[in-house]
Order: sequence, then structure tokens, then C-alpha cells
Amino acid sequence: MAFVPVTRASVSDLVFGQLRDAIVSGTYRTDDALPGERELAAAFEVNRHAVREALRRLQQLGLVRISQGGATRVLDWRVHAGLDLALSLVRSGDVLPVATLVRDMMDMRACIGVDAARLCARRADDVARRRILRAVEEFADLAPDLTAMGEANIAVWRLILDGCGNTAYLLAFNSLVAGALAVAEVPPQRRATELLDVAGHRRLASAIADGRDVEAAEQARSLLTAALTAPTRKDSRA
Repeated sequence: MAFVPVTRASVSDLVFGQLRDAIVSGTYRTDDALPGERELAAAFEVNRHAVREALRRLQQLGLVRISQGGATRVLDWRVHAGLDLALSLVRSGDVLPVATLVRDMMDMRACIGVDAARLCARRADDVARRRILRAVEEFADLAPDLTAMGEANIAVWRLILDGCGNTAYLLAFNSLVAGALAVAEVPPQRRATELLDVAGHRRLASAIADGRDVEAAEQARSLLTAALTAPTRKDSRA
């Protein structure tokens, strides 16, 4: 693979980005050996320290296995990588080469949200319950501004995740939010069915406030599995 020489401003980041993309795209396949540090340094026109740092970050993402004194070999990202990889790609304006990625991440969002709502109804204290009720009313007041509602919706769900008391769910939620809700842009306009269901959000908040865990889960499922609208040309350019 022909690499592009990088500037000195952020050499490690750029070396890392090009190697990451080469692995994820399949240019380097599972168990392939990457070129050695000296060869990579020459190809990128950087020092070996920058290459070493980039390789260390690739190993942290689960993309390579570094052997002391041996070759650095590519790992199967489908087996070894986590959400960190997807977020790394989002920050560079790229996504995983998976056709169903938006669907898959929205499925994950729904699974976490449904159980978080159930747990929140069981575990949240009175202060958290009141905050959720208030946040949903603030969300409702923004209708029909879908962009503003989308931001307020994140605030509602953050309170629910806080109230559910599950740290793993909260960290996953943070990853989804940082990754623009699906590690591929899903504009609020595509979530109009979900966001404009103000009554459904109020039923969810009420169920949580009253401790009705089964109903809270059902309301969350109804909201989070609402069909996405077809993307428009404007959405695709966003």
C-alpha cells in the first residue's frame, strides 16, 4: 500500500489514521504482518517514535498484536475491537464498512434503553424521577423543532441512564452519543416518528415516576423501535 507522507503537526495521529483505515478496509487482512517500524517510518517520512505510538494505539483498539522482536500482525476487528474503533472512525469522518451499521447501532440503542427504563423505574430516587418528568416537559415544549427535540431527547435519556444505576449502560450510552447516535449520522428528521411522539415520552416518564417498571420498558421499546423515515438528499449531504 502506498502511504502519504504526513506533516509534523500531528504525525502520530495521521500515521495511526492511515494504518487504521488500511486495516479496517481490508487492505491488510487478518494475520497479515505490517511493515516494520523502520519501513513505515520511511514510507510516512516520520521518526520511528511516531510509528511506535501509532502502533500502540492500534493495539489498544484491538486491530493489531505487537510481538516484541517479532512482526506486528493484524487482528480481526470483528473479534477483537470494541466501540472505541467506531468512535475513532467517526472522529475522522469515516465509518465501519458495514452496510447495516445504522440498523445495528439503533438496535443496540433500543436494547439498552428498554432495560435502562425498566431499571430506572425500579431504582431511581425521587429526585431523579422528578428530573425526568421535568426534562420530558421541556422536551415536549420544543415540538415540532426536531433538531432541538433531538438534543433534548438525549438529555432525557441521560437522566434515565443515570437513574437506572447501571454504569455499563451509561458508558455505552455515552459512546452512542459521542458517535452521533449510530456511528453514522442519523439526523433528527429521520427520527420524526419517535421524537414527535410526545404522549409516548410522557407515558414513559410517568411510568418511571410511579415505579411501573414493566410499563416503562414497554413505552421505551415503543419509542426506540419507531421506524426511521427515508433519508432525504439534504440528510445525505449532512
